[in-house]
Amino acid sequence: MAFNGFPPETVKFLVALEKHNDRPWFQANKARYEQFVRGPALAFIEAMGPRLEKISLFIDADPSPNGGSLRRIYRDTRFGGDKQPYKTNIGIQFRHERGDDIHAPGFYFHIDPKEFFICCGMWRPDSATLTAVRTRIAERPDAWKLARDDKGFVKTWGQLTGDRLKRPPRGFDPAGPYIEDIQFKDYLGLVDLPREQLGSPKLPDVIAKILAAGSPLMKFLCDALALPY
Repeated sequence: MAFNGFPPETVKFLVALEKHNDRPWFQANKARYEQFVRGPALAFIEAMGPRLEKISLFIDADPSPNGGSLRRIYRDTRFGGDKQPYKTNIGIQFRHERGDDIHAPGFYFHIDPKEFFICCGMWRPDSATLTAVRTRIAERPDAWKLARDDKGFVKTWGQLTGDRLKRPPRGFDPAGPYIEDIQFKDYLGLVDLPREQLGSPKLPDVIAKILAAGSPLMKFLCDALALPY
């Protein structure tokens, strides 16, 4: 399936879903979802495949309709107070081939009625993974500085973002040179994009160029976890 851009109806559907987040409305409009949301998203993922291969052979772009890079629109309502059955965003994750969840190193693509952005890095990794990354920073500060302050990375992604601990984690020197970075609970680059780019057939090329600039951070994180990149 050729990717021709996300049509205007993509965001219009997400806006309508925010107002009518219930099963009867979704079932009545499921054909719109398939045509304007899932279809273009899967075509985008397929288009990203060969482009991601040029960045890393270990990051997957899986256009499978189920269980692939496209996140399910159905929410898990078993936990938390929000019982709305559907997500009102398009979430696409290009994960490391050895990562089995959203917390693994990878790239994330997001569209909702208000925002359009991409991320690189790790969001909410588990304790063991986080400790491995923090230890790598403490033990290889020069390598961390080269990755974090890489000119291409900073020009494209800016400064790292993510939640931080209020205090240094146990076992790490509070006076260490990169202790503020060690206090991160996420290691993320984030780029907000203009919504008008959504409709462009050249969007995969635009996204691929940005993702390539995230490689210094991604490689450092993968090295910390003994993963190839």
